[in-house]
Amino acid sequence: MKKVVLILSSVLISGGLIWYLFIYPYDYVVTFEAKANTGTINQSVKLWNNSLDHSQIRQGETLGELQQSLVFGDSLLTYDWEISPVNDSVSRVRVYIKDSEHSLENKIKVPFFNTPLENRSRKSLKEFGKLLSNHLKNIKVEIKGEGLLDGKYYAYVRCRSKQFGKAGEMMQNFPLLDEYLVENGVQLDGKPFIEVLHWDQMNDSLEFNFCYPIIRNDSLPEHPDLKYGYQPPKKALIAVYNGNYMTSDRAWYELLDYAQRNHIEVTGNPVEVFYNNPNLGVDEINWKAEVFMPLAEP
Repeated sequence: MKKVVLILSSVLISGGLIWYLFIYPYDYVVTFEAKANTGTINQSVKLWNNSLDHSQIRQGETLGELQQSLVFGDSLLTYDWEISPVNDSVSRVRVYIKDSEHSLENKIKVPFFNTPLENRSRKSLKEFGKLLSNHLKNIKVEIKGEGLLDGKYYAYVRCRSKQFGKAGEMMQNFPLLDEYLVENGVQLDGKPFIEVLHWDQMNDSLEFNFCYPIIRNDSLPEHPDLKYGYQPPKKALIAVYNGNYMTSDRAWYELLDYAQRNHIEVTGNPVEVFYNNPNLGVDEINWKAEVFMPLAEP
């Protein structure tokens, strides 16, 4: 009987060792938690990747899946990111790491030695952690619940951009929606806003109208890039965002998560109303945007 147990144990150990060395696809795993939702971490990883040399990133099938390729010396590392919610405010991040050129060597050494792979990975992910922490200190999102988005007549410019390029598109078109309208006798009637027409979350791309509320009259000026429209009143989930307008989409993810948790159907196309002029020198954490996520039509 003892001989049978020893044989079975040897088979299991040998099988496990073969699976670990030759089948298991990763060399090393780093796990940490962050006080942010999946969308915010997803966007932060992509922005961090843009700051690195010789790195590429690819969106997976969900917001919680990313694949990143990084070059360190003679090593090409693959980071497979897996982001999952722990609760309403915390996410767990697992980064599965593989060095395609030295995988077998790493698998042999990692359980017993402190390898260059581990050192490089821990260092790079600590850098990301610091960037994420600093970002979270400089933004604030407060969910207000359900409310009403007022109806408005407005002038608008149609824009297309990546999510992070949204604020740049607004700055580029602001003179047309402010100076040009005022110079041509149009009375402005509120704060500038955007209405998102299409949000491709997997490709981080947007199509939106950048708008300025106006008092309607019969002699509105014509311009090839300027159009006019009306936004009817809409029921919506509302959040207040404080921080740089380049990352106000963090409130979009918060509203989507809130809607999912509370079984509320929404359109997925937010409206943002901007209360501050970034050129006036106000600290970013004091910039305010009111963010509306319209409810889906019954």
